[in-house]
Amino acid sequence: MRKVLVTGGCGYIGAHTIVDLIDHGFEVISVDNNSRSTTALLDGIERITGHKIKNYKVDLCNFDDTGAVFQENRDMVGIIHFAAYKTVPESVARPLLYFHNNLESLINVLRCVRDYKIPNFVFSSSCSVYGNTVALPVAEDTPLGEAQSPYARTKQMGEQIIFDYARAYSGNNVLLRYFNPVGAHPSIEIGELPLGKPDNLVPVITQTAAGKLPEMKVWGDDYNTRDGSGIRDYIHVMDIANAHTRALQYLIEGKNASNYEIFNLGIGKGVSVLEAIRAFEKVSGEKLNYTMGPRRPGDVEAIYADNTRARQLLGWEPRYNIEDMMRTAWQWELHLKENNSLS
Repeated sequence: MRKVLVTGGCGYIGAHTIVDLIDHGFEVISVDNNSRSTTALLDGIERITGHKIKNYKVDLCNFDDTGAVFQENRDMVGIIHFAAYKTVPESVARPLLYFHNNLESLINVLRCVRDYKIPNFVFSSSCSVYGNTVALPVAEDTPLGEAQSPYARTKQMGEQIIFDYARAYSGNNVLLRYFNPVGAHPSIEIGELPLGKPDNLVPVITQTAAGKLPEMKVWGDDYNTRDGSGIRDYIHVMDIANAHTRALQYLIEGKNASNYEIFNLGIGKGVSVLEAIRAFEKVSGEKLNYTMGPRRPGDVEAIYADNTRARQLLGWEPRYNIEDMMRTAWQWELHLKENNSLS
């Protein structure tokens, strides 16, 4: 079996990607120091796939500990690098933490990829690299705007680091700029598991509906959008997961035209915050308690993807719509409520 290392494998997107990789015949190991996660999702992966995932509890900012993982797994065909801090408001308040964690870990992983001659590297980037763009939808060649948060800046800088790395060293690199992953695996054995109070929209919606939060704020009602709330491209986490598998297969099969390629991963249309709330209310039958608030620092007004390149070159096709996303997210929230040990 082809062995793949997933960094951040105990996290939301990492765990779902591990399931998709296993479904496509890969052997998977994980690195996650659990500073922002628990091992609970690994148990869910085992229930879904029948495979127990080995996780190395390693801080990737420690080069020696990172190297030890590579030393023990020299037969890897690729790395999928998710491990990073990702909360926009926290990054605004603690920028040095984000620069240290997100960039130092990336550099250490790339050093090991180079030293151990791992042929394929897939990087978890973000639509936040586009900033407040006036050109919608955004394509991979859309000029990057000013980063609206330190988190977004770490993704811009990470992309530049990989660009320079790819010019200097051998090996293949794909960067996946994904938009707003939501939802849960259809089995409802794994889903989003934020520690503490969530910042992302959908877990805030579901936790409010479940009574974990008394109410939710819609941050901004005066954007230049069709209903005044911010517009995002929400995409089901299993569609995102499948794109990572396809990107790795794309590299393994030698289909890449260069050793540095970028793909947008979004459903291809924008949904406003208020529209997302209405979709949730429709599929759940719950009336959400929310109020309107001021704009939140670090948020962009509107963004959604041109996903033509991923469709054409990766053969990737999003399968889930906004109602599917909200339905599985709500089922996962109910699952957490029934299983207090997870929450």
